[in-house]
Amino acid sequence: MEHRVALLGFGVVGQGFAEIIQQKSQRLMEQFGLNAKIVAVSDVIKGSVYHPDGLSIPELLKSVRETGNINGYPEQEGLIRGLNSFETIQRSNADTIVEVTFTDVKTGQPAIDHCRYSFEHGKNVIMSNKGPVALAFGELQSLADKQHVRWGFEGSVMSGTPALRMPITSLAGNEINEIQGILNGTTNYMLTRMEEGLSYKEALMEAQKNGYAEADPTSDVEGFDALYKTVILANVILQYPLKTHDVERQGISHLTKEDIKQAKQEQKKWKLIAKLKKENGHLIASVKPEKVGLDHPLANITGATNAITYHCDLAGPVTLIGAGAGKVETGFSILIDLINIHRKQL
Repeated sequence: MEHRVALLGFGVVGQGFAEIIQQKSQRLMEQFGLNAKIVAVSDVIKGSVYHPDGLSIPELLKSVRETGNINGYPEQEGLIRGLNSFETIQRSNADTIVEVTFTDVKTGQPAIDHCRYSFEHGKNVIMSNKGPVALAFGELQSLADKQHVRWGFEGSVMSGTPALRMPITSLAGNEINEIQGILNGTTNYMLTRMEEGLSYKEALMEAQKNGYAEADPTSDVEGFDALYKTVILANVILQYPLKTHDVERQGISHLTKEDIKQAKQEQKKWKLIAKLKKENGHLIASVKPEKVGLDHPLANITGATNAITYHCDLAGPVTLIGAGAGKVETGFSILIDLINIHRKQL
């Protein structure tokens, strides 16, 4: 069955998804009966093209690699250029909008408005953006349900590692009483390197050099990135309407070589732990550095790897380990949501 997709944003994640669709097209058809077709791309910097019969992925990728935009996509009858994101949602024949724009995580925009507009026009949405899920989950999920469309956001917490789908499906029937996670690869990489002898400043410079940390690392090192993911886990997995201001937050920028040395002497390691815990009908939420014992399930997670432990009443503690970022991994998170929308399940 043909499933038409419009991409809002054609940066690393959008291109990664397009490459996967190109590479996996035959397998997707054979295994799932899914003929995924990209009919539109709209990027505020790289340009916009739409054709109701579908676009050539090789031509899209060739144009963006050679020129930095998609204005070099070849002319053909019926091709429409220049639609902005909202026009693409309204005028394209896409069944599903893949929202991978650059979004301000503090406001969730423009992705929140893209979701609203898509749902109002009867279209599914898949995204890897954290902002809309963390800031407007209740409103957007209600609107999607009202319009009988689907909203996929697996990539918003641990990229292609199924931190949301696994507890919903494979751990169904359990009561999850506590969640602990290493949800930010940058800080975990830095703490790993500090254990190996680097200072905080040296570890940060190395993380920036290797592409793990931005020029302004505040979102990572002060815990904001992990905070938003914690809010998503609370709303989606624990079905608790947690808000960002409900989460106690502290970053790692105050940690010194002496702190690391002291933890080693205590047979412990520093980790930036995102935690949700049910206590007396309330949900306690925090993101802060903690010293964990070597027998802790998250103690030996090193480098930029992410991990999450679900404490279940029936299954006990279940830990999931995987990448928390990456072009292919995040592209896969878009794909798995698309497959499940096609299967009519999430």
